[in-house]
Amino acid sequence: MTARPAKLIAVGALALVLSACGHKERPRTDLAASKVTTIGVNAYLWRASLETLSFMPLLQTDSNGGVIVTDWYANPQNPGERVKVTVSILDQDLRADAIRVAASRQVAQAGNWVDAPVQAATVQKLEDIILTKARDLRRQTIKG
Repeated sequence: MTARPAKLIAVGALALVLSACGHKERPRTDLAASKVTTIGVNAYLWRASLETLSFMPLLQTDSNGGVIVTDWYANPQNPGERVKVTVSILDQDLRADAIRVAASRQVAQAGNWVDAPVQAATVQKLEDIILTKARDLRRQTIKG
């Protein structure tokens, strides 16, 4: 991660603090919002991950460790293929490198499930969707 996003966040936080120097008392907003709940990971990434994977059956969730594991899911329109996803949230901060998605894919061949490669773009797309949802949730919380 480059220093530029961190600088933008710092400048935004400074602007917010300076804007509060007026005569009226304004409520403070935590821009980082990394400790919104008592779970061990970023609450926005956690909620966004659960929402993104809500169509898949969940096998395991650990909010303290930041791990979500789905069970195998087969799209009804393509029953000869199934996927399983693991999301790991690695930090309490809302950062692009604070989330890691891993996926497994199997295809049906002669009545058996056989491992098949997962396109890297699929995993990247899931990470992007989760990050976008997490940022949207954060924006909604800050707006009140």
